[in-house]
Amino acid sequence: MSDLSHLAPDLERGLAAMGLELPARARDDLLAYLALLARWNRSYNLTAVREPAQMLVRHLFDSLAVLPHVPGHRIADVGAGPGLPGLVLALARPDLAVLSIDSNGKMARFQREAIRVLGLGERCRVEQARVEAVDGGGGFDTVTSRAFASLPDFVAASRHLLAPGGRWLALKGRRPDDEIAALPDGVWVEAVLPLHVPDLAEQRHAIIMAGPSTETAA
Repeated sequence: MSDLSHLAPDLERGLAAMGLELPARARDDLLAYLALLARWNRSYNLTAVREPAQMLVRHLFDSLAVLPHVPGHRIADVGAGPGLPGLVLALARPDLAVLSIDSNGKMARFQREAIRVLGLGERCRVEQARVEAVDGGGGFDTVTSRAFASLPDFVAASRHLLAPGGRWLALKGRRPDDEIAALPDGVWVEAVLPLHVPDLAEQRHAIIMAGPSTETAA
């Protein structure tokens, strides 16, 4: 167990509130990830959230809230920062393979260390690059982002990463109706899902989008 084991009851309560049942190994690994993030954050300023208890809510719960809505098994996480939501989802779902994309060097270095420490090397890898320069490698079932860009910019930059039948999954705060209205022709919204993030008194939504190459649903 990590040195944030005192947060285990809060993690359990949050998982129960979201209706998520995770194996003990996943719960331990999530706290170990959080402890590593808090430790690196003191030196490298990876996130403006400083207190581990708030990181639990604003990073772990905020990422895990979308877990029931992630289709497929191969994810590309665009603008992943310190691995949110991609590495958190990989820790919670052992069947997921994640390509984590971020152009920021310190974010990429932290993610590689987290992958090493948490034994995710067989399922997760990091690309330090702009998303437009990343090879899709046959395409991903889900291309996700959290606070990366507007919806039109997100789909334009990452279209080449989607596999046939794949979906974009964008995590947003308030329902982004203006961004939805500005989506390019040929891209449509399949669902706008309000998300419940325990202990967070702010709106959260998941926007699921499809396009011409995604018509064969996953």
